[in-house]
Amino acid sequence: MDYKKAGVDIEAGYKSVELMKEHVKKTMRPEVLGGLGGFAGAFDLSGIKNMEEPVLLSGTDGCGTKVKLAFVVDKHDTIGIDAVAMCVNDIACSGGEPLFFLDYIACGKNYPEKIASIVSGVAEGCLQSECALVGGETAEHPGLMPENDYDLAGFAVGVVDKKDIIDGSTIKSGDTLIGIASSGVHSNGFSLVRKVFEMTKESLDTYYDELGKTLGEALIEPTRIYVKALKNVKNAGVRIKGCSHITGGGFFENVPRMLPENVRAIIKKESYPVPALFDLIQKNGNIEEHMMYNTFNMGLGMVIAVNPEDVETTMKAIEEAGDKCYVVGDIVEGDKGVDLC
Repeated sequence: MDYKKAGVDIEAGYKSVELMKEHVKKTMRPEVLGGLGGFAGAFDLSGIKNMEEPVLLSGTDGCGTKVKLAFVVDKHDTIGIDAVAMCVNDIACSGGEPLFFLDYIACGKNYPEKIASIVSGVAEGCLQSECALVGGETAEHPGLMPENDYDLAGFAVGVVDKKDIIDGSTIKSGDTLIGIASSGVHSNGFSLVRKVFEMTKESLDTYYDELGKTLGEALIEPTRIYVKALKNVKNAGVRIKGCSHITGGGFFENVPRMLPENVRAIIKKESYPVPALFDLIQKNGNIEEHMMYNTFNMGLGMVIAVNPEDVETTMKAIEEAGDKCYVVGDIVEGDKGVDLC
């Protein structure tokens, strides 16, 4: 008896590491010390010494049941972008710059090429957010999960000067809400999506005119990363007063998280185009509108609050980052919460 007969292939693990090295190398920043394969990822923090009061920020998340979709369509090179996005978007939401990321892949059986494909997506997400992939773990779990299954999660660490933290405390009545477009469902609500549509290759390969692509292509589209957009706004001299990453819980759970007491967010549903994918989900699942906005991002991946006089500069900076944005509402006096009208 040996470890391989028990279900864990050490040689496959070595091969996975070799195959992923080329992807990891692309994400390196000057602050990264050492290379892939050490017991810990090392990152030099001397570059933040110019900050008055540097504060470390962290975010951790996974891709939820979106990985089930990746299994069916047999596409594994973008799910890693989702994992990175869910973490770095949260850090950016607090005004921070992501510094580095680590991933964790649990699999029933280590297929080196598949693992390398997953990590290529993680590396792409790190490139998009300008953070380094300093390490990770691939764990083979025979008997705990089917051989062809895997799960992916990770965490990121970022930094912000304390004076630049976005905490929503200065939001007041009269402020303007700007929404930044999402790329699709992102990584939330897939347990509901999988009840609406059959997760079969035939179903996911079905082409929809209103989508301009197959259902599978629309659903697998990776989460948009907003690090560059928010960084552009900051560099343009605008102080973002509040920021909400629209993830699980949609508008009703996430927008109030950025609000202080005694103010309410008013979002106008007709102020931006809701992607056809969400209409398709709602119609096929016979889902009430409130549930849609309480589950999905409905076309807006990020909502920020700014002074009215900063709207033009903010939108220009976001668009220069390659993102679409819209004035979607404003802040009024009232009980803390959000209304959609």
